[in-house]
Amino acid sequence: MRSLLFVPADSPKKFAKGMTCGADALVIDLEDSVAPENKVAARGTALSFLKEANATADRPYLIVRVNSLPSGLTDADLDAVAAGQPDAIMLPKAEGGPSVVHADAKLAVREAENGLPDGHIKIIAIATETAASLFVAGTYAGASARLSALTWGAEDLSADLGSETNRDADGRYLDPYRLARTLCIAGAAAARVQAIDTVHIDFRDDAGLRADSEAGRRDGFTARMAIHPAQIPIINEVFTPSAEAIAQAKTIVDAFAANPGAGTLAINGVMADQPHLVRAKRLLERAAARKT
Repeated sequence: MRSLLFVPADSPKKFAKGMTCGADALVIDLEDSVAPENKVAARGTALSFLKEANATADRPYLIVRVNSLPSGLTDADLDAVAAGQPDAIMLPKAEGGPSVVHADAKLAVREAENGLPDGHIKIIAIATETAASLFVAGTYAGASARLSALTWGAEDLSADLGSETNRDADGRYLDPYRLARTLCIAGAAAARVQAIDTVHIDFRDDAGLRADSEAGRRDGFTARMAIHPAQIPIINEVFTPSAEAIAQAKTIVDAFAANPGAGTLAINGVMADQPHLVRAKRLLERAAARKT
């Protein structure tokens, strides 16, 4: 996945745009974008959409953002949408591995009830939305085979911390949120899952979205969430390995393959070692995944 588009579960008119905008994944949101009085109806709408979308041959990856475990609404969400066979749930306000273990157990029950294979529904955890979550970002490794990605968020975290804002006057994240971003990347790497960057809330700011996405890719993110279909083309472009990057990675991999046992090699006048080889292989894996 390169791009994940949020679609409010109580706004069916937005589903059609989501299906055709080029997003790799749709996040059908039952949490923040749905008012409390609309939750019940939104669950029914989400289920109907999942069933319809699953019958479409060329469809995006289907994710449901459920309400958080502390909210007490997760069970009702899962009861409603499991029959629609989502590919994954997004777990908000996760607090380390124990939250994923808890969600895993709930999903196992719903899969059994709906005749789904064990482990069919994956988990994407939002790893930085509470103060407590920052202290356990390194505990996701080994929590569940369902865990496929970690992402992060700054809005809920700022509320939990009591911050006046999460950005400075120039639009740059302040230190607590830069820390959260870094912990998400490190936590995902430790768990060997995908690191997904947070949303760029100004959907008219194409230049800012591009620059911010390129910085995210540079630092280790391999995908990004979006709040508007107009953001998808830029996100897809930034997180698709370029022909130049693919060629460079192939050169590194081929050089080490031709020199088994070598720890370092001079490639086009630049020294490369095992970390360079690991990065090159990962980039080629991402590029190959885009073709399958």
